[in-house]
Amino acid sequence: MLGFLRRNYEAWYPTETPKQSDPIRIGLLGTSKIAPVAVILAAKTHPEVFVAAVAGRDVKRTAAYAKKYRIPIVHKDYQALLDDPAIDAIYNPLPNGLHFEWTIKALQAGKHVLLEKPSVSNSMEARKLFNSPWVSGPDKPVLLEALHYAFHPAWQKFLTLIDRENIAEAHASMIIPKGIVPLYDFRCKFDLAGGCLMDVGPYPLSCIRMVFGTEPEECVEANHRKLPPGLDQKIDQAFSGKWRFPNGGIGTINADMIADGGYFTSMLDGFPTVACPKVEVKHREVVVESDLPSDQEHVVQQTVVMWHFTLPFVWHRIDIQDNHAVRGKTDGKIVKDWVETSFVKEYRGKVGTDAWTTYRHQLEVFVNKIRKRPVGAWIDGSDSIKQMEMIDGAYEKAGLAVRPSITGV
Repeated sequence: MLGFLRRNYEAWYPTETPKQSDPIRIGLLGTSKIAPVAVILAAKTHPEVFVAAVAGRDVKRTAAYAKKYRIPIVHKDYQALLDDPAIDAIYNPLPNGLHFEWTIKALQAGKHVLLEKPSVSNSMEARKLFNSPWVSGPDKPVLLEALHYAFHPAWQKFLTLIDRENIAEAHASMIIPKGIVPLYDFRCKFDLAGGCLMDVGPYPLSCIRMVFGTEPEECVEANHRKLPPGLDQKIDQAFSGKWRFPNGGIGTINADMIADGGYFTSMLDGFPTVACPKVEVKHREVVVESDLPSDQEHVVQQTVVMWHFTLPFVWHRIDIQDNHAVRGKTDGKIVKDWVETSFVKEYRGKVGTDAWTTYRHQLEVFVNKIRKRPVGAWIDGSDSIKQMEMIDGAYEKAGLAVRPSITGV
């Protein structure tokens, strides 16, 4: 418990690190709620990153935001930020529908871009963005989709425990309790490329893609729950889907950005539902060598579960369960069975401390890429394109419209 408290205190209230003489100067597009955690907090312990500027649509609101987070420069609009020659990189957490336009403009201005998930509104935009001449070539700006959990050592450890060719089923789930996302929020607006699969969905979707290490062959099933009557009926507030992968395994997801319902009893219907984000991988049964009679065999089926994969720095646990059985080869009769369980945690990576957040690990990789240093985990443009193709395919399978492009692609 003391380790948990100490780690989380250091994560949320880190000691600031002195900056080097030539830090990467980051500008924020908009006065978002995520930037303080995703960039501002993470930058405090990075000697090569300085949050130098912010731009917003409302000058007074932007000035108040800058004062609160000690950001020295306030720009009157987004374009003014991109035109600032002192800014090296841009963080783009704008509503999804604005990602493509302002990321392209930032790249054209020669700025590196840390781009919030989902990268864009649809796969057409993704192909145009990540295949654009502005990111092609060794001396072009760095562009990274910010799936922050993928850079934490706990997630990387989890992937090493998976036998991809032997996966039978993989399921990932994440929900946001009712009341956190307002029903009139931009995430609930179709014209701004909103929806559960666009907001919460990228996490479980990317999970099963990384677990299988390849792309699905087919979206087998997709279901959704719409917003309440009177609100935008083109928006999904919850989404579930099933995909078949090349090894024959099945990947499923469950996502909900306004989760409610009876958790223990129907008397709680309508109240917020809370559940820990998790990903569970069931492997196929395998025969292991054992000193047994010739008419018997020893089989093992392994399941690996990661709890709290989205914010593992707060807390996480990886469960490894091996289900053993000795059975007859011909009749399948169980002679003996038993279960072996072990637990793994991985808070500290090759760099940093155990209090580094997922966002801090992400920022480390982003900076290393800009500085042309080696990086470990990375999400390249082809990954982001395939992620959006999977999202578009799921919407089509569910009978919903693919999210539109504001600027026209």
